Amino acid sequence: MSELNRKSPERLQDRVDQVMQLLEQHGLADALVRGDLIDNVLQQQDQTELQRRLDELHPADVAHILESLPLAERLAVWQLVKYDRDGEILLEVSDAVREILIADMDNQEIIAAANMLDADELADLAPDLPQDVVRELMDMLDAQQRERLRSALSYDEDEVGALMDFDMVTIRDDVTLEVVSRYLRRFDMLPDHTDKLFVVDNDGRLQGVLPIKKLLVSSPDALVAEVMAADPVIFDPQAHASEAAQAFERYDLVTAPVVDATGVLCGRLTVDEVLDYIRQESETEALNSAGLREEEDIFASVWKSVRNRWAWLAINLCTALIASRVIGLFEGAIEQLVALAALMPIVAGIGGNSGNQTITMIVRGIATGQVQVAHGQRLLRKEAGVAVINGVFWGLVLAVIAFVLYDNVALSAVLMAAMLLNMLLAALMGVVIPLARLRAGSDPALGSSVLITAITDSGGFFIFLGLATLFLL
Repeated sequence: MSELNRKSPERLQDRVDQVMQLLEQHGLADALVRGDLIDNVLQQQDQTELQRRLDELHPADVAHILESLPLAERLAVWQLVKYDRDGEILLEVSDAVREILIADMDNQEIIAAANMLDADELADLAPDLPQDVVRELMDMLDAQQRERLRSALSYDEDEVGALMDFDMVTIRDDVTLEVVSRYLRRFDMLPDHTDKLFVVDNDGRLQGVLPIKKLLVSSPDALVAEVMAADPVIFDPQAHASEAAQAFERYDLVTAPVVDATGVLCGRLTVDEVLDYIRQESETEALNSAGLREEEDIFASVWKSVRNRWAWLAINLCTALIASRVIGLFEGAIEQLVALAALMPIVAGIGGNSGNQTITMIVRGIATGQVQVAHGQRLLRKEAGVAVINGVFWGLVLAVIAFVLYDNVALSAVLMAAMLLNMLLAALMGVVIPLARLRAGSDPALGSSVLITAITDSGGFFIFLGLATLFLL
């Protein structure tokens, strides 16, 4: 494999660095952003070299480079991408970056880029396009493509129908494998990820699938009906995409048919779409757990980042104020025993960490389909058991340390009890919060770390200082 075609992460980062270097040389980025006519010989050479490097790269690599560049340099590089690659690259970049790139294009440029895409790809891009552009694109499509686009747009983004691909090979079950082989040789290229052919009847209803490996090793005179798999894994277009992702992992699928309620083959689901969905869901879950409302371009403007982050920061401020008022209730106790001020952050911090561990496990279980609301009581008992063991052990460790530091047996006992109770509170909330949000139809991960930290902070302060007031003063 040539040096240019290698796609390791190290090589990709090298390309990002090379692009940045070319942009910085002789003020090329500034000239492109201003739209100046480049008459400097060195700038022209840099632009030619940069275009050559971009043309050599896979669309996904160009997308990575665009996401890795600050805004001005990003738009400069975007101007140098050939128009017939715009659509593929727009599909690869993140939603936040796509919004910026589309805003930099006029309607005709968007239409030219979209015309290079298939119906299922257009469906992925359509929600981010201006409505008048979408209508114009619909008018330009042939009847079959228009119907496919309408079908794909009719499904929610987390349904299988929104991910399915219409580019597939269908055959009949009453022909021989030799006929199928001759039929396939008529194609210039088979659709990507073609590991099986879909067997349908005259009405388009799925009869089974013919794996390519069966086609290659079976007798050419055998009928398709004799060697096809009549019970393949199939998906309903309205099924949740997470269920399909789990099935792809469980059965090691590359492609699978999507079939409606009447048995008609609607399309196929491919492993690349499933992987994209898993990655997006993982990123969304990570963002939601930190209280970020949406995916954020790392090089976005200050005000856009502020708008994305302010809501949960406001909630965090409210919970911090509540925690401070809890401490305020015990000012007298803290004044009388200064050691309380030094020890109470430990109780709250350990409880918060324990709660985050529990809530992370529950949210992951919900995402994989292993955890349902009905499992609540069993999970509470299990997590309570874990909390008791950890609370007793680490509470004892902390009690010994406190005794060494302050030579106070009563303080050590209170500290151990507070540690145990706060870890029990953390376990309870770690199970209840995501399951309650799931039952209410909300995202279980949204703001989970913020909520659990707020509860364990306030609860830890209240438990520790309350016990100290009762038994030490």
